[in-house]
Amino acid sequence: MTGQNHLLAILLGVLAVAVLVVGGLSATLLLSGEDSGNGGSGTGDSSSATGRLRLGGSDPVTLDPHIATDAGSAEYIVEIYSGLVTISPDLEIQLDLAESVSISEDGSVYTFVLRDDIFFHSGRKVTAEDVYYSINRAASRELQSTVALAYLGDIKGSREYFFGLADDIAGLELVDDRTIRFTLDDPKPFFLAKLTYPTAFVVDRQQIESNAKNWTRKPNGTGPYQLQEWRLSERIVLQSNPRYHLGEPPLKEVLYILSGGSALTRFETDELDVASISVNDIDRARDPGSDLNPLYSVWPQFTIYYFAFNTAIAPFDDVNVRRALGLSIDRAKISEITFSNMFSPATGILAPGLPGYTEGDKTFPFDPDAAREALAASKYTVEESHLVDTDGKPVTIVITEVGGGSEARIDTQAFLEQWRTELGLNVEIRQTDSATFLAEQDAKQLQMFSTGWIMDYPDPEDILDLKFHSASELNDMGYENPEVDQLLEAARTELDPDARLALYAQAEERIIKDAAWLPLYFSQSHVVVNEAVQGWFEPPMVIPRLRFITVDR
Repeated sequence: MTGQNHLLAILLGVLAVAVLVVGGLSATLLLSGEDSGNGGSGTGDSSSATGRLRLGGSDPVTLDPHIATDAGSAEYIVEIYSGLVTISPDLEIQLDLAESVSISEDGSVYTFVLRDDIFFHSGRKVTAEDVYYSINRAASRELQSTVALAYLGDIKGSREYFFGLADDIAGLELVDDRTIRFTLDDPKPFFLAKLTYPTAFVVDRQQIESNAKNWTRKPNGTGPYQLQEWRLSERIVLQSNPRYHLGEPPLKEVLYILSGGSALTRFETDELDVASISVNDIDRARDPGSDLNPLYSVWPQFTIYYFAFNTAIAPFDDVNVRRALGLSIDRAKISEITFSNMFSPATGILAPGLPGYTEGDKTFPFDPDAAREALAASKYTVEESHLVDTDGKPVTIVITEVGGGSEARIDTQAFLEQWRTELGLNVEIRQTDSATFLAEQDAKQLQMFSTGWIMDYPDPEDILDLKFHSASELNDMGYENPEVDQLLEAARTELDPDARLALYAQAEERIIKDAAWLPLYFSQSHVVVNEAVQGWFEPPMVIPRLRFITVDR
């Protein structure tokens, strides 16, 4: 949700290894607060929900929505907590805790009126003061959230507050018990979308202040599900919230099994209701005569996997080195042979289906001759399979990726061989755990790294501005281009949709030419689902979904 790099470390069945994914709309807002769930106020304690859904999972890095930056954590967070607005399965922005929102004529002031039937899981009524506290906490200097400014930084005074230069957020006003007002530094057409990110979710001040260190072990949220049990490395159990303001979810319980072997094996032995299909089993799932085929489905994702370069560190301070590495790898061949076309080669940064996506391949083609020319044009030379700088000092290239195996990921191994064959370069691999990876990525300590970005909301701002603007807290590559900054800044306040998307298209083209990233693949989710599960869907990004699922068992 790579929220920040966000919202996301997930176990990707296709690769059969841990892959870190980070995140990051301009969609239609249903101002009526229309609910696409089962309706009802849900203010009672009795439960009418039934059924249990069994899923694979992993321990979250954190269940604090204001600091979460990985998709693995976000998967639970979006079910346990909620905010003023949310994203529907149809990728529309909908009112959630808010009953209404009014936007000033100039687009810079947003006034929310809360519903009168919203409660924490404990039963305490939610007021605008809880929203006020939550936004202030998320943006506070004390919390030091790495995602706060990326998602709340458009509120007037939030940056001064974050850096300790002000005692409060000038643009955040508590009007009364049910009303809260946001004033932005400029009109921002994507502001409502940003409020769907967990940094704007409501938390319980009383719980946090009474148990500051351990409150996330049993968080008191406002979402459709409440955390009933969390046994580290064993299981997480979510239970439906009978007080949920949009009506108690029909699904009573969701069991996440955090340990075990192959997800598909556990699916076939009736331990799991949903399982990802790996490259080892894709042919069987695609076979019309297979027992898996009737249960198999494919879902496009708003996810891109890529290599990133730290442009402030040798040798990637030279664009020609970055371009040489991009021109010497055959992503299409690896996608076809290594992954059996379970991924599609990325044609840019924006995935198909996103606003601003443009047809045609904008990435570097596989062109070994051009790759060698680019490397020769750099300030580095190749000696004994390594780069050497102008002072004759060797420069080692090291790729960092999430993993704990004895070897690199299977696609990384192929890329290493292509760089060795086409450029005569030995590139080293370093694997680490996801928490260390995220910390080092945030600190801009990685020279070159393999990761991914899951969109947090379907708007190009969520990836192009957050990851590539030189002043963005989420720019973990040290990338700077004044022309790109100018385009992104113009797009922030451009209210004409077509003109805005045209600015992002120009920025994307410039970023790709600069090779700050080497886009690799656009993701697809390949799953099998038990026949007893009704309504299952794989959203293209992390959004609440459990309340739309039922289990006929």
